[in-house]
Amino acid sequence: MYKTFLEIAVRNLVQARRRTLVLAVALSLVTMLLVLLLALSAGLSDTMIRSATTLSTGHVNIGGFFKAKISDVSPLVTDKTRLKALVREHVDGLDYVVDRGRGFARIISPTTSIQVGLTGIDVTQEKAFLENIRLAPRSEYVDGGTDEVRGDVSQLAEPGAAMLFAAQARRLSVEVGDQLSVVAETVQGARNSTELTVVAVAKDIGFLSNFSIFVHEDALRQVYHVGPDVTGAIHIYLNDHNRSAQVMKKLRPVLEEAGYDLLAHEPVPFFTKFGTIAGQEWTGQKLDVTTWEDEVLFLTWVLNAVDTVSFALVSILVVLIGIGVMNSMWVSVRERTPEVGTLRAIGMGRRQVLFMFLLEALALGLLSTTLGSVLGAAVAGGLDALDWSIPSEAVQAILMSETLNLVVKPQQLILAVAAFTGLSGLAAVLPAYRASRLQPVTAIHFLG
Repeated sequence: MYKTFLEIAVRNLVQARRRTLVLAVALSLVTMLLVLLLALSAGLSDTMIRSATTLSTGHVNIGGFFKAKISDVSPLVTDKTRLKALVREHVDGLDYVVDRGRGFARIISPTTSIQVGLTGIDVTQEKAFLENIRLAPRSEYVDGGTDEVRGDVSQLAEPGAAMLFAAQARRLSVEVGDQLSVVAETVQGARNSTELTVVAVAKDIGFLSNFSIFVHEDALRQVYHVGPDVTGAIHIYLNDHNRSAQVMKKLRPVLEEAGYDLLAHEPVPFFTKFGTIAGQEWTGQKLDVTTWEDEVLFLTWVLNAVDTVSFALVSILVVLIGIGVMNSMWVSVRERTPEVGTLRAIGMGRRQVLFMFLLEALALGLLSTTLGSVLGAAVAGGLDALDWSIPSEAVQAILMSETLNLVVKPQQLILAVAAFTGLSGLAAVLPAYRASRLQPVTAIHFLG
């Protein structure tokens, strides 16, 4: 029986080929647009995760603050060796774990100075860092410079080495091989300085690359006069970043049982907490466990903005497509009223008539949306493969990439097909119900 109904549905769609073609093209284009918008959102999310976990955060972080006096606040974590051992013992699905120093300092060049964060790393521990950092050609940070690429990120393994990003090098008017002075305030309140050599200038990675420069971890210890078992944060990298919140919740009681004091979880970046911590009456150390989403919360507006615009645009198109499908089904019911009367007269029930018209709309929706989703995936994949350059530096900063990044996931295609196929069926409910209520005698004699 279902096969018969499907044959009738296909026959009617073919018979009204012009109307069917118009609706099919509209549904395909809207589905393709939805797939492209979902791919853009997924690409932004992937870029944000990759950029954030390269520059400023792990999937999960054990940071913290040390207060020698009530009014002091330093982003320091002591006992890093034991903390890393606890992570390796208790975190399932661990990829790797590193520690990075945190600090704030004035960077002074022969011509000017800037206030930025200091990130002290042991580049030999880093896995994603070396894979994701790209060196900038001299033309990006030296006026009149060529496309020659100088420097080597791996030289950060040498004491006294520093890596800047292109925008920072341009502001400081320095390039690879130049000297910088670093001036910072120690935990004890004294001002200390050290000299650094620029060993690499990397391409900018959106807003995040404006906030910090990378130095050898020994340089940070020298500036702040701290021991080798002191760091700024433990960065935990997982095989599946979607488990970040789960791992954080599991890790908190483990640290408390190990004797550490923890701050209440606050889903904001660590650098926004200094004012709050300074006003709290305690001394010593408290750990702060966060996820990558907490640390880049100030950038999620980009994703929210894209998703909001996408939702508004798709909603308008959904309304138009729904009206189009409904009008088409009303016309189909009107044209086929005598046929419906004949079918009812020979024994077809009302539910069968209702099912017949709904099946027609669903068949149109399924075929059209499947085609549209395939086309959308192909276009998104093609644009991503082309590494299409984004011409505006402002847009590059927001998107955290120089090229358009589109990511198509299977669930996106399933969502697009299911959503618009369901819309087609829903839009056909009223016309189909109207057809099922027709009286056989009246329908047979209907003249249109």
